[in-house]
Amino acid sequence: MVATPVDTVASPPAAPSLRAAAGSRPARRRPGWMIVARKEFADHLLSLRFFLLLVLVGLSAVGAVHAASGRLRDVAPAASDAPDVLLRLLTIVPEDLPSFASFFGLVGFLSPLLGIAFGFDAINGERSQGTLPRLVSQPIHRDDVINGKFAAGLALIALTICVLAALVVGVGIYRLGVTPDGEELLRLLIYLGVSIVYAGVWLALAVLASVVVRRASTSALLAIAAWLIFTVFSTMFAGLLADALADVPRDATFEQRLHNARMEQTISRFSPETLYEEASTALLLPEVRSLDILTQEDVDRAVAGELPLTQSLLVVWPQITALVALIVVLFAAAYIVFLRQEIRA
Repeated sequence: MVATPVDTVASPPAAPSLRAAAGSRPARRRPGWMIVARKEFADHLLSLRFFLLLVLVGLSAVGAVHAASGRLRDVAPAASDAPDVLLRLLTIVPEDLPSFASFFGLVGFLSPLLGIAFGFDAINGERSQGTLPRLVSQPIHRDDVINGKFAAGLALIALTICVLAALVVGVGIYRLGVTPDGEELLRLLIYLGVSIVYAGVWLALAVLASVVVRRASTSALLAIAAWLIFTVFSTMFAGLLADALADVPRDATFEQRLHNARMEQTISRFSPETLYEEASTALLLPEVRSLDILTQEDVDRAVAGELPLTQSLLVVWPQITALVALIVVLFAAAYIVFLRQEIRA
């Protein structure tokens, strides 16, 4: 009698232990805008555009501070005993050089260029290359695209300005042999924050231009034209508009001329460049007690001396708030327009 083989039945796999099941949780997925921002940040950081801008701004900043520190050492042999030496190093203008030769003037002049350079082709660059439909087809929300691009540009601008500031302060410490105190360092850090916000205004404007205009070259020209209008011609336009509104006669009294000057200052504050200049001046020069036009009587009533940091912040708080509001308005407009656009393959 032949024995029949016994049918073998595969035993089920052992169930995982509760401890292993509890420990093996799925990895948390990063937000979509962070993924886009990381990719854009790496692309900008390794691009030739960023390298050329960094070299240009770095050489200009080091040259300006080197000349300013030499002048400061010549006119003040006891510079190490003077207060706020490093802050004055950032604002002093060397002789026979333009007003933007100081680090403060240089940052105010080139920050818009940094914002425009990293934002003018944020959306239409992807559209012209045909990668925008592929990008929005990824498992991320559409608003993550524009949020990530704006965050990457702002992070790169912040990195550039902070590196340049560290380089400038290092050159100043080496040339003058002084170190900043606590309040001086806080003023410098807040000034850097205001500079980043100011550059963010132009970045938001450039992103808006890249959303509205189809061609990258046209959006770049549009952003540069806006920069020239608000930076170079804003003072002239403000004076002409104030004269037209006030209608000051030739034999005007002092009160009429004062009213005209204050109206011109109010109109000029619609320019982000004026807001940045006023905020930076009060932060870097503690003896500035007011940003408004004062009469001689107001000056005589003022108490001589430097303002503490908290009081200087109260002076510049309206300017900083206005710059932040400009970023919100411009980026919100770009955000809404981009979400409403039709994207075809």
